[in-house]
Amino acid sequence: MQPKTKLPSKVLRLQEVLDLLSISKSYHFAKLDKNSKSYDPTYPKPISVGERSVRYIEQEVIDWVNARKEERNAS
Repeated sequence: MQPKTKLPSKVLRLQEVLDLLSISKSYHFAKLDKNSKSYDPTYPKPISVGERSVRYIEQEVIDWVNARKEERNAS
């Protein structure tokens, strides 16, 4: 018997990520675009769940927000 694969607690659709972070769709994609001034290599990356469908791991989004809070508090 194969061991069970641990799945992330929850995966989010794009709109859920936008709502959670209170950001626009264009800003979201700018954070992912290496050619953008807003690019952030630490920003959560999407995972493909189909030919034209992606999701985001909720915990990665939460961890990214918490890292931003820690940076702010360290200043």
